[in-house]
Amino acid sequence: MSIHSAIEQKLAAAFSPERLTVINESHLHAGHHHTEGGRQETFDGSGETHFRVRIVSPVFDGMSRVERHRAVNAALADELKAGLHALAIEPAAPGEKTRW
Repeated sequence: MSIHSAIEQKLAAAFSPERLTVINESHLHAGHHHTEGGRQETFDGSGETHFRVRIVSPVFDGMSRVERHRAVNAALADELKAGLHALAIEPAAPGEKTRW
């Protein structure tokens, strides 16, 4: 299963979102430097390492922004440990204004 699919499935199960968009932004980071195994490498932009998550869920109602981010990070803990390098999270409760 791809990381993209795993993220979608885990967030859907954990938050029953009204809206969920998972965007692979790995290609936007081509040329960036990463430290891998003690050596610095230049990232080529391929694969599934950088994602943006846009999610609207009633679970977030009454939660602070930090609490929402922690909840999403907890749901995706396995992916983060397995090499997901960056995760931009844009959480909202139903009825809240979003930029997207």
